[in-house]
This record gives sequence, structure tokens and C-alpha cells, in this order.
Amino acid sequence: MGTHPSWADDYVRKTCKAAEAIDRIRPGQRVFIGSSCGEPQHLVRTLSNASERLADLEIIRLMSLETTPLSLIASKSKGASLNIRQFYSGSAKPKAIARHSRFITPMNLSAVPRLFKSRRLPIHVALIQTTPPDDFGCLSLGVSVDITLSAALSADLVIAQVNPRMPRVLGRSFLHVNDVDLFVPYEEPLITLAATPELNAADTIAQLIARLIDDGSTIQIGPGTTPKATLAALKDKNDLGVHTQYLTSPIMHLFSRGVITNRRKGYNEGKIVASSAVGSADLYEFINDNPVIELHPSEYVNDPSIIARHHRMVAINVAMAIDLTGQVAADALPYNHFSGVTGMLDFVRGAAMSEGGKSLLLLPATAMQGKKSRIVPMLSDTAVVVPRSDVHYVCTEFGVVNLFGKSFQERALAMISIAHPDFRDELFSQAKRMGILGAEQVQKGAITGVYPLRLEETLEIDGESVTIRPAKPVDARRIQEHFYDLDPEDVVARFFHRRERFDAREAGEVSQVDYISNLTIVAVVGEFGFGRVVGIGEYLLDPGVNMAEVAFSVSREWQGKGLGGLIQKKLAEGARDKGIAGLFAYTDPDNPAMIRLFEKLPYRIEHKMADEMLMLSCRFDEPASEG
Repeated sequence: MGTHPSWADDYVRKTCKAAEAIDRIRPGQRVFIGSSCGEPQHLVRTLSNASERLADLEIIRLMSLETTPLSLIASKSKGASLNIRQFYSGSAKPKAIARHSRFITPMNLSAVPRLFKSRRLPIHVALIQTTPPDDFGCLSLGVSVDITLSAALSADLVIAQVNPRMPRVLGRSFLHVNDVDLFVPYEEPLITLAATPELNAADTIAQLIARLIDDGSTIQIGPGTTPKATLAALKDKNDLGVHTQYLTSPIMHLFSRGVITNRRKGYNEGKIVASSAVGSADLYEFINDNPVIELHPSEYVNDPSIIARHHRMVAINVAMAIDLTGQVAADALPYNHFSGVTGMLDFVRGAAMSEGGKSLLLLPATAMQGKKSRIVPMLSDTAVVVPRSDVHYVCTEFGVVNLFGKSFQERALAMISIAHPDFRDELFSQAKRMGILGAEQVQKGAITGVYPLRLEETLEIDGESVTIRPAKPVDARRIQEHFYDLDPEDVVARFFHRRERFDAREAGEVSQVDYISNLTIVAVVGEFGFGRVVGIGEYLLDPGVNMAEVAFSVSREWQGKGLGGLIQKKLAEGARDKGIAGLFAYTDPDNPAMIRLFEKLPYRIEHKMADEMLMLSCRFDEPASEG
């Protein structure tokens, strides 16, 4: 009987120098290179040095900004030495990418492994990086499982750089010694990623998105999201879970603070699941043999149906530009060694399918030091990464909007409202020229007003969540519906006469405010972007006396719950902040509810009759006398 060598003997027999291993590669073959921070740098350098003898190689990899300039070799050889196929679904506008745009193969990351396994794109050689084998002959792919596992299992020849610095990561990250043909032991530091540069808008964007993420949510954080913004948005949350493409340092910090517990994921509970890790040496130490961390291949992690199984799945990604109809452009970032763009659409769709899930797209409103708007009339010269039909929440430092279920006109008004004020007039004009805003639409104060986030507050009233906030241009239709839903007696109290029609133009005037000389506060219940207005308060400045006139209406079922007082408090705060001297209101002398409401203000109230109406007024510099 023959004898079978043990895996340890097999490992020794297969061990060689890098040059010997690369010498096994033949001209005309297709060579896969391990992804992201798991790139086998020593093997790639050796391959680059041998490129003169290797004609017509095709390199397969995720888009990379390269530690070894393989694309430079490809360019110089005009394809005779190397052709490169890079999986990437962003645009090729950044200079580092545009030079080699011909190499780009646009694909969603979840679909790439099937391309390998089906042999539609046969992999002849896979260059990967692993840990040394454990006591059972298993090698971990460490920080890069993504498409590397499927490439290794599909390749005709597998060459592994064995690096003792590679962390041993649990999950479906393992190959056996028997799965690898050649081993090249070589120790070197792994590729690390510097912290993402902070954006000036990061703090404000963090405050805005924090309100959209519930305790117990499962999150995906795109690699372009800045650590500061991520920590600021999530540091006060409880029992978050993680299912994400890239495991990054902010996730490590949130876990150490107890924010991430993975207890309420609804799927893979207790585990942080990702397909790659990109970050610092501290991150790699954190994931080493950590039983909480599991890395799985991209066909699992990026599968929208898997993503959708998680409880309140929230996908948080960074966009580069969005047009007025909601089309999204995204690019690899110049400080990344990898691209998160290829997997973005998988998570956008998976989160939208999740019960209670959300997809959040973040972008600073401007680029080029404020000289260029990132919200544009129409994307025409760049790749669309997320189609308009898949876009839900969009956030800039000027606000958040929900485009889901909205018409082109509603989308245009929403996007203009969160653009930088300097560009809103031009965007409005362009939208009218394009025909996505009707001729009846007119420019009002909100075109240039900056949404006062400080006046926004969410609280619970009788067990229901109510958001009290300044009105936005997108509120016009729901304000109109609120007026139509008012009880006839409340219509008379609000407008001083009976009415049966409330046209869209009037509702638009209530919603299109500049937040300075005119301000509308609404009370909204229900889902963000689809909520119902149950209360409205407005002030309009009389510049002659520097006093603002106020008016209120509250839906009948919400009366007697303190909503009017809360709205009035916000109006007074907004007026006082803008240097307005005080408030006044006209009401019927037989309207005790309005009188009581106004008298709740902490100022001396003056009562005066004017044309059979009672005029109530107060000045902010005249506090109510005690007792």
C-alpha cells in the first residue's frame, strides 16, 4: 500500500522562493491578485520584476491604487506584458483611475465570485496571502476574504505568500494546505490605511443621520465615511449590530465602547460579519482570533437577500455627486488602497429590503473648497453607481431628505433644499429649464435659507413619536393635506373665515420660508419623508416694528396634548435668535384656547382690541412678572 504524506510534509514539499513560484506562471495566463489590504505585496513585486518574460498576462483584481505599479507596466508594454481587469463600478473621473479606465470591468461585488466559479472567467493563477497553517493545516486569508476565497478555490494554480503578521480571522476565511499549490514564506507589514480625512461638514452630517438610526439597528459603514462622523453619529446608540463589506477602525472603537453588541441583529447574532478589514495595525490585532469577528466571502456578505435578513439594516455610504432626479455618482477615494464603490449598490438594495431598514447616502454639499456643488442638475459625464429608483435618504450638512416614492418635481425641490445656498438659485433655474419643476413653482426664502437644525426635536406624546421641526420645501403637499383635514371650526379659528379650498401655492408659501423673517414649525408623526403634519405654527416678520405675527393650527385629535405650546416655544426661540423683538397674534375674543396658548409664553402679555379682534403681543425683553 502507498503512503499518504501528512499535510505538514505536504507544506514543506510545496514551499519555495517567490521567484521559483512566479516562474510557474506561463505567458497568456489570467492571474488573480488578492484584494485590498490582503494584497501579497512580495509576490506582486516579484511578478512585476518578471513581467518582461511574461507576455499577454491578464491581471484580475479589485480596483486598487497599487503598491506595485502593474498598470504602469501594462501601459508601457501596450498590453504585451500585462493586461489588467479591475472590478469597479464607480466613475473613472479621478486622475488616478482615469489613466487606466480601459481596465475597468463594472460589476457588483456580490456577482464576481460566480464569474470565477462558473469558469466564465477562468482563473489560471491566484496570488494570495495567508497566515501560517494552524495545527490542523488550515490557513486563514486574514484581512481579505471578499472575492479572494472564490478565486483561490477556482484557480488552477494557487500561490500563497505566508505572512506571520497576517491575523487569523474566523468565519469562512480558511483554506487547507491541500488547497494551495505553492507556499512562499515572507514576513512583511500588511498594507494599512490611514484615517479618512475629516470633512468640515462631518459634525453636522453626523447630527442629522444620528436621528435616523434606531437602537438595535444593524449597520453597514462605507469606507469613505469619516471616523469622526461615524463615532459622533453612533456613540450614544445601544445594541447596534454590524454586517458590512469593510471592517474599519471606527467599528473597532464603537465595539470597545459597548455601542456594538450584535445582540439584536436578527441574523448572525453575536457576530460582527464583514468580508475584508482595512485600517490600522491596531485593527488587525483586534480581529486576530477574536471570536466576535467573522469574515465571509462577498457572495454572502454582499448578497442583498442576506443583507435584508438583518433587523433594521442601515447602509451608510458616501456619494460624490447626486443629481436633482436622485441619480448617484460615487468614486474610489484618492487615499484608499481599495474601492467601496463596487459593493455599494448591494447594500443600498439589501437595506431597503430589510424590515425597518434604511439606506443613507451622505455627501458634503460642495467640492473644490466650496466652488462646486455636488448636487447637480443631471449626471451626464460620469457613471451612475446607484440608480434613482434605489435612492432613499440623502444627507448633506444642510439637511436630510427621503426621495423614496417622490416624483421628479418633489425630488428636485428636496435636493435643492439640501444643496449649498450659493447654488440653489441656479439649480432651481436649471430644474425649470429641464421641465422637472412646473411653471407655477416660484423661488421663495427657503431657496437661500439654512435649515436651523437646533430647532428640531423628537419626543413621545401618548406613546407616539412626534418630530417638531422647521418646515422644508418638501412639506408643501403635507401642509396642504393638514389644512384640508382641519375641523371646520379650526379652519375659522386659523383663517378667520370658512374655507373649503387650500391651493398648493398657499401651502408652498407656508413651507418655503427663509428661517429668518418668516418661519414655519411643523409637528410631524410617522415615517421620515412620509409623515403626517398634525400641527403648524408660523411667524411672519413685520419689519416696521420688528415684531412677528404668529398663527397656529393643530389637528383635532392632537389638541389638548400640549402640541401648540411646544410649537409656539420653537417659534419664539427662532424669532429671538434672529433678533426679532417679540411676537403678536390676532384671535377672536371668544377663542380661549388661543388666548391660553399665547399666555403660556414667559413674557408680559399685552391684550388690545383691534377691529373686533383681540390682539395679543409680547416683547422678549419684558419677562413675565413673578407671582
